[in-house]
Amino acid sequence: MKSTKMFLIGLMAIVAMVAAACGGAATPAPQAPAKEEAAAPAKEEAPAKEEAAPAEEAAPAEEAASGEKVQIRWYVGLGAGSDEPTFDAQKKVVEEFNASQDKIELKLEIVDNNVAYDTLATQIAGGNAPDIVGPVGIKGRDSFKGAWLDLQPLVDKNNYDLSDFDPAMVEFYKDGDQLLGLPFAVFPSFVFVNLDLFDEAGLPYPPQEYGAPYVDENGEEKPWDIDTLTELSMKLTVDGNGNDATSPDFDPENIVQFGYGEQWTDARGVGTLFGAGSLVDADGNAQIPENWREAWKWVYDGMWNKHFYPNKLYGDSDILGAGNWFQSGNIAMVHTHLWYAGCCMGELEANWDTAAVPAYNGKVTAKMHADTFEIHKDTKHPDEAFEVLTYLLGPASKTLTNIYGGMPARLSQQDTYFKDFAAEKFPGQDINWQIVAESMAYVDNPNHESYMPSFQEANDQYNEFWNKITSAPVDDLDAEIDNLQVELQRIFDAAGE
Repeated sequence: MKSTKMFLIGLMAIVAMVAAACGGAATPAPQAPAKEEAAAPAKEEAPAKEEAAPAEEAAPAEEAASGEKVQIRWYVGLGAGSDEPTFDAQKKVVEEFNASQDKIELKLEIVDNNVAYDTLATQIAGGNAPDIVGPVGIKGRDSFKGAWLDLQPLVDKNNYDLSDFDPAMVEFYKDGDQLLGLPFAVFPSFVFVNLDLFDEAGLPYPPQEYGAPYVDENGEEKPWDIDTLTELSMKLTVDGNGNDATSPDFDPENIVQFGYGEQWTDARGVGTLFGAGSLVDADGNAQIPENWREAWKWVYDGMWNKHFYPNKLYGDSDILGAGNWFQSGNIAMVHTHLWYAGCCMGELEANWDTAAVPAYNGKVTAKMHADTFEIHKDTKHPDEAFEVLTYLLGPASKTLTNIYGGMPARLSQQDTYFKDFAAEKFPGQDINWQIVAESMAYVDNPNHESYMPSFQEANDQYNEFWNKITSAPVDDLDAEIDNLQVELQRIFDAAGE
């Protein structure tokens, strides 16, 4: 081990921030943007961070007097865009739009992801909803089911050209027969790899091609699956004395480097590593997919028995960046989304690259986030809001996908995206981006962020379960999982009454 790791031995007494919420409080700070995930982050959920004051005070929309500009409010916070490095670029987009025409004044409201859901709910309940919300993924959208305007009439009215989008992606944003969003950015998931930690341990890197085997330090080929990932992760988990997690002398109370983690996601995202699923069955009842049960058991075992996966205490500590695990440089591999590369690893002092998501029972599932912008159904200015929306999806889309770290949904922009993105975010680094595009072939369907009855209460319920089993060992994990299903059924039943 590097000597610089040795000073970390006593740091486990320090517990950092309580994990935040964006897609549910997971062991890592909850999902981000973008990414929602889509793109959050998280994103599935974003990291905990200092709250960003709104760029503009929220004020009820007023009918424009003759000759006055119509004000359109753009609300950012449910996904990517609520982290400070993106602020100036978003403000510049607003300035450029306002300068491009003389009928609309676009006003930007940036709200920290930790409070963005509650803030938006309060605004909607008070009859003060913003006109446009985004970027937002499936989770953010479905957290406010019924709040969004069907865009199809506006698409038809304006003869809006959809030919630059994959038709399947247009369908992705439909809810029933309503078109609630238009394609903007996609955030495939893949494995981020700290090459320096592999080199230090003398271990070969994970495969960068789906279907390729892992070739270990002895030249033996193994399938790149959960079993191989577990074995490799234990070798890369190290205590303060330099013992890895396979050693009988390993000290789990003094870990300074971990092997693997599912970063900035929730229990549903963690479960999806073992395959797609939903907590709601076809009849609207609560269920726990068997593959998710097995995934949760695997993570639990990795935390409390094999010790290669950070529990909540370690995950929130300074050893792992107070929740930003991969940027800390003290974890060898994390599985998360493309938006993470765009927002949250700029301070990593290590060489890194990409790898394929491992298979479970012979099948790979690389969960997907996909972001868009929504128009609130009660906007007083739907035509003007749609004009702003098409600007964000058109002239501003390349700028916005770059700052959010998303792959453009526009087919015409995809060829040059990674070249431009890498040049801006990671100049001089040789990153294999091909695995990101390949991951799109293994997306989860149903999506892990899909609708649940009484969405926020159900979200809170499984977060409570996840926080419990990641904070300390439990007597009977299966019983805890069964109880989660009981509590979710109670919530779903109440929502239907």
